[in-house]
Amino acid sequence: MRFLRRNSTEEAAAEADAVEVDSGGESHAPKGYTPGKGRATPRRREAEGKRRGPVAPPPRTTREAIRRNRELRKQNPVSKEERRAAAKERRERMLAGDERYLLPRDRGPVKAYVRDLVDSRRNVLGLFMPLAILVFVSLLVPVPAIQQYATLVTTVMLLGMLLEGFLNGRKIAKLVRQRFPNETVKGAALGWYAFVRASQIRKLRMPKPRLKPGDPIP
Repeated sequence: MRFLRRNSTEEAAAEADAVEVDSGGESHAPKGYTPGKGRATPRRREAEGKRRGPVAPPPRTTREAIRRNRELRKQNPVSKEERRAAAKERRERMLAGDERYLLPRDRGPVKAYVRDLVDSRRNVLGLFMPLAILVFVSLLVPVPAIQQYATLVTTVMLLGMLLEGFLNGRKIAKLVRQRFPNETVKGAALGWYAFVRASQIRKLRMPKPRLKPGDPIP
């Protein structure tokens, strides 16, 4: 039994016959006729992507990242007060040890444990900066005897610091492997990280020490 309706072929032929073009190039279409677009309607995501344009690739160098930041600042100007407030907040959170604001070298529970190991004891390496100041002052004093004694003290202190840094690095790497058995521990990298941390003055360490000398490590 054939239903009283036209198939797609008949409908296409009817539409083609409905539109007549005269010799002048003007079309005579019936009222209410809408010609087809000849293409599929684009999706919303595709349309938004065309409006926004292509996505820029990530910066390859530091200079390129700085240049992009400057362009973004020009497009979205921010007042000096807002920039200062944002920088102050970032610094405070970094000093507090917030993982979201720490540098990549300071992130993770392993690095936090190493910092606690270094901060919970007194180190000879903590005298590195005062020793450097002492050497600089001794060079300004035009007395050969003082310069000789300062050089001797500096040499002995540096040898002691290097020895302490080496022993501390091995000890800290061993403790980290025991505390985090599933982590891939590089002894040289952790030893250098602990060496740099211990050579800084306690008040200038970033993030701030959570423990005082002699406090137990949680």
